Amino acid sequence: MKKLLTRLGQYYHILFIALVFSATIFLLYLIIPGESRFRYEFQKNAPWRHETLIAPFNFAIYKPDEVVKNERDSVKKEFIPYYEMDTLVSMQQCKNFELELISLTTEIPTLTDKTIADVTVIMKQVYEAGIISQSPETHPILKDKTELYIIDNKTVSKIPVASIYSLKTAFQALNDTLHYFLKDGYNQLNQNMNLADFIQANLNYGEEYNLQEMDKLVNSVSETQGMVQAGERIIFKGDIVTPDKFQILNSLKRSYETKQGQNIDGYLLIIGKLIMIVACILILILYLAYFRREIFNEKRHLSFILLMIVLMVFTFRFILQHDFINIYVVPLAILPILLRIFFDSRTAIFALLVTSLLIGYFAPNNYEFIFLNLIAGFIAVFSLDKLHRRSHLVFTALWVFVTYSVLFLALAMIHEGNFEAIRWDELEWFAGNAILILLAYPLIYIFEKLFGFVSDVTLIELSNTNQPLLRKLAEEAPGTFQHSLQIASLAEAVIHRIGGNPFLAYAGALYHDIGKTNQPVYFVENQSAGMSPHSEMGYKESAKVIIDHVTYGVRLARKHKLPEILIDFITTHHGTMQAKYFYTLYKNEHPEVAADPKDFTYPGPRPQSKETSVVMIIDGIEAATRALKEKTHDNIRELIGKMVQQKLDDGQLDNTDLTLRDITLIKETLLEKLMNIYHVRIEYPKEK
Repeated sequence: MKKLLTRLGQYYHILFIALVFSATIFLLYLIIPGESRFRYEFQKNAPWRHETLIAPFNFAIYKPDEVVKNERDSVKKEFIPYYEMDTLVSMQQCKNFELELISLTTEIPTLTDKTIADVTVIMKQVYEAGIISQSPETHPILKDKTELYIIDNKTVSKIPVASIYSLKTAFQALNDTLHYFLKDGYNQLNQNMNLADFIQANLNYGEEYNLQEMDKLVNSVSETQGMVQAGERIIFKGDIVTPDKFQILNSLKRSYETKQGQNIDGYLLIIGKLIMIVACILILILYLAYFRREIFNEKRHLSFILLMIVLMVFTFRFILQHDFINIYVVPLAILPILLRIFFDSRTAIFALLVTSLLIGYFAPNNYEFIFLNLIAGFIAVFSLDKLHRRSHLVFTALWVFVTYSVLFLALAMIHEGNFEAIRWDELEWFAGNAILILLAYPLIYIFEKLFGFVSDVTLIELSNTNQPLLRKLAEEAPGTFQHSLQIASLAEAVIHRIGGNPFLAYAGALYHDIGKTNQPVYFVENQSAGMSPHSEMGYKESAKVIIDHVTYGVRLARKHKLPEILIDFITTHHGTMQAKYFYTLYKNEHPEVAADPKDFTYPGPRPQSKETSVVMIIDGIEAATRALKEKTHDNIRELIGKMVQQKLDDGQLDNTDLTLRDITLIKETLLEKLMNIYHVRIEYPKEK
């Protein structure tokens, strides 16, 4: 049955690998563009390193983007606005004005029928010329214009801006006219009529219509400036790619990649892209399977690495597709930084290489992109030897910025040949990239929660003795707390010698005995001299109390949401050993009864890592050393050798990857440290 379950587990893992691999390939296939690629790489002011290039088909020469932009900006600036004439306003106001004058003829003798007709004609002329709400000199649309279009009954006419009236100038014109015709009757007219009531703007600016007309003009700007005929020589091998040649080559590249109906088999494109993606991901999977088996066998770890690669490729593709920001602002180095923190440097670099190749397939200036990001990523990994404080990440970000900047300037010097042509504004994007790298710090916390990782930063935080569980241990079981501190210090020193994570060993040692807070007085380190509650208990009952500190510790750790990697120290620090003291006493007292070893055996499992195995070894040795009557060099060395050999003979270390050299280093380190702890003290002379 056990073999069957093991085999089913293996099949399940293989199925999971196949599923994750297929999902990654599928997502990358959707993200990565599938258009045919222009196979030549070239740089402005650099030699053309390929064979002599002949135009394979007719294509247009595109203007540089900045030229097209300037021409379109010029069109926008010179655009003549359109105003619609509201004839209803003109007719109504002229009619009201005429009726008002007629009503005042009895009171103003100079207001004759002829005068009314003449003044009304002038008002109609003013309205026909057009009235706007404010002076053209201060009008937000007309202040820089000399002409405008007027739409009157679907008839469009272009007139000078100077020929139209504002409310103020229209009032002044009509006011002067009335004064001229009425003479002495003008003042009387002003007393009986408010001229401003009959002056209203009749030219309306239609924003939507004007935007449509402006868009038509902007879109009419040609993006091309000539043609290259099929068979025409474009450039010789070894020729310098001048700005003009560079534009022609860019035009050929653009036409090649967007040419409709080109003779390309769509299925071949699909197959080629799939092979490229599969090759990149497969080489990563093989690396993990052969050299990082522990990552390959852990589903969460493998899923995380592949997910990070997919997210990075998607981010770059999204930015390039929408073209709203420079791609060098995206911190690709954040990928190897996170993988370095959660795994190791080689895995981080390998994943960076695969990701750079995938993105480089569709990134502009492929060589430059891959070169800059690979070197910057390597520097990020090498500079982040440890992440114990936020300042370490800041220094890494600075190193990445310096690397990007120096390499970019080096490439620019090669391609441009002079400082004036260097695009210094690119350095701003590199600075933004470095700032965004600092996002790695909050991302560590997020990914720890999502994937169950534990970083060195978290281990350092959990090792703070002010953590609730450690405070509880210190207050309720002070002897156990001191014992745990001693083991933590020794485990850290040992792991530094044999290799491993000293932060994990230290934190795991601190928490390995938290289960003793349940009944601390039952453990010898917390007992007063001569006071032991076991004297009133049976041996089986005593063994159960001692063994239960493991299961209670696990429950307590899960209640306080300790990471599983620390819970492993609680479950494995006694492995599947026996509570030998009570087991031996029980057998001696009941020689005629066959003792069941299960009643005296810890539930396990056995240690499976260097860190947990080291804590198991030190746990017993530290306690036994304290119990030695004479703590001499030979006694301690003999004790260490004996207890390590017992663990080996009992098979407790069979599941770990400890080597014979590691065992030797463990013994030497423990002997050295314990001798320092229990050194012979000078006896001070008494005063006479």
